[in-house]
Amino acid sequence: MADVYYTIGMAGHIDHGKTTLTKALTGVDTDRLKEEKERHISIEPGYAPLKLENGIHVSIVDVPGHERFIRQMIAGVAGIDLVLLVIAADEGVMPQTKEHLQILKFLGIKKCMVVVSKTDRVEDELLELAAEEIKELLEETDYKNAPILYVDSISGKGISELKHAIQKEIADLEQRDSNGSFRLPIDQAFTVQGHGTVVRGTVFEGGVTKDSPLTLLPSGKNIKIRQIQVHNKETEKAQAGQRVALNIAGTTKGEIKRGDVLVDSENFHVTRTVDISLQLVSKLAIPLKQRTPVKLHIGTTEAYGKIVFFDRNEVKESTEEILCQVRLEEEIVVRRGDRFILRRPTPIETLGGGWIIQPQGGKYRFGEETITMLKKQIESSPTEILDEYLRKNQLLSKSQLIQLSSLQEDKVDEIVSNAVNSGNYIEITQHVYSLKRTISKVNEMIVNKLIEYHEEFPLRIGMSKAELIQVLGQNKNVIEYCINDQIESNLIKKEDQYLAVSSFKPSLPTRKMENIVSSLINDGIQPKKWTDYIKQGSLSNQEANELKVFLLKTNQALTLNEETLIYKIAFDKAVNELKAGTDASFSLSEAKEILSLSRKYLIPFLELLDQNQYTRRDEGNRVWINK
Repeated sequence: MADVYYTIGMAGHIDHGKTTLTKALTGVDTDRLKEEKERHISIEPGYAPLKLENGIHVSIVDVPGHERFIRQMIAGVAGIDLVLLVIAADEGVMPQTKEHLQILKFLGIKKCMVVVSKTDRVEDELLELAAEEIKELLEETDYKNAPILYVDSISGKGISELKHAIQKEIADLEQRDSNGSFRLPIDQAFTVQGHGTVVRGTVFEGGVTKDSPLTLLPSGKNIKIRQIQVHNKETEKAQAGQRVALNIAGTTKGEIKRGDVLVDSENFHVTRTVDISLQLVSKLAIPLKQRTPVKLHIGTTEAYGKIVFFDRNEVKESTEEILCQVRLEEEIVVRRGDRFILRRPTPIETLGGGWIIQPQGGKYRFGEETITMLKKQIESSPTEILDEYLRKNQLLSKSQLIQLSSLQEDKVDEIVSNAVNSGNYIEITQHVYSLKRTISKVNEMIVNKLIEYHEEFPLRIGMSKAELIQVLGQNKNVIEYCINDQIESNLIKKEDQYLAVSSFKPSLPTRKMENIVSSLINDGIQPKKWTDYIKQGSLSNQEANELKVFLLKTNQALTLNEETLIYKIAFDKAVNELKAGTDASFSLSEAKEILSLSRKYLIPFLELLDQNQYTRRDEGNRVWINK
């Protein structure tokens, strides 16, 4: 059986015997470790290893003191799988014990065992009273079925039974994902002489080796690993559930703060606004008002911000979940589903806790519409979540889908693969996707816009690609994909930078324009000024310009000079007559005689021959280039 790793947290009132119990279970005196912390890089004060049967490895965190419990226990949510709630037999349930239970619920810790300590100090009768009091306490919580064990840590009485009970409870736990992306919330950074910078934390997900390139968030610094230690032993790798120390290069202690996160991929990104599901404590000392300053504890992060409600302006008490938002003063790294505790900075008060609905919250309107949107996000399946992000963004890479959805990479791979195979997703480029319905919608928009354009500008060969992209207002890469796809399918055609539906041909839209072109044809190689034709046809400036561009772009006419167009058929006919009546070269007088043109038309005609590479000048004559 492969080794598995879990973390157990010790909770309980001050002086109820947590440290002594830790030593009885592990043989490690965590108080001694606190004094020797500068001499070790792998074990933070309060952490000790416990080896159980069947390859089960446990890190026990002993957190003394109430305030330390709040900070360290919340920090430990990045690794705590089971909590031992320690209650001294001679003191029984204390007010802080009740708060600890509520916090455990907020943090989503499902497994709890109650350990009654210091049993040697009381008579059996008092022990029975303590047990009744504990059962009564648990009856009102999610832990009413938690096992209750009795120990005396000094004599060792009950310790063996406790270890067996822990083994049994852990056997039912789901192992943390060590195959996904690596995430290590940092709870301590320091410098060891001769080694450099060391960071410590509990691996929340994924695994890491000495060769793994890491990124420190939110700074974005690239990090290399020099050494990995787990419980004071050097190792080649570490995985989810393990307490780990990393000796790193790429940054210094001064550039790292508690709450920073080490990751191994682009699947994580930072945020300042999180949408949350909040469950309040049973009763608040002071009403929680709109935009009240709060302190968010999540992972090892403690960040200040303001709470934003969408369906109320204040709350005194509530047993239902409240869908709201926290806008932070600094960037943090979280994923959907991460658990948090919310506290009031002053006066200090635990407000409640819950989980992250959306790591990348937006600015929403106050009202039922926003609450409905947040409820939909909660109820959506993983597939529906990805579909919705693709609908909103039109085009996303796999890493963006992972970042936005906070789903594990293997889950995103599974959904995307199935969706591509079923035709629901279209892979635009490698690992970049769009919904099929988005592609269909944009395809339809392209064709409709081109048809509208042809109706408005029937003389133009098509709409420029740049203009089409701009007026559609959709994702540029999606439009590019759709254009190329429709060209390949012969639904639209492209000439230079111009696009048109395949069946479209530029045509004269009015009788006035047809008359002007007829006049131009009839005038042959002695056309009038273009402005004369326009006056004759009573065209507007825009119509005149459209017609001129149409004739030139369709090669029906050529520019004789700045003021005059010549119809192409008439020009070609004159060229053929001139070729037939001359040898390899000809003079100006020969051309005048053959074409019967005045100098007014002859000179620009011959220059047009040169421009179109029919002829070249040779002193006073012209030489045919290809006769």
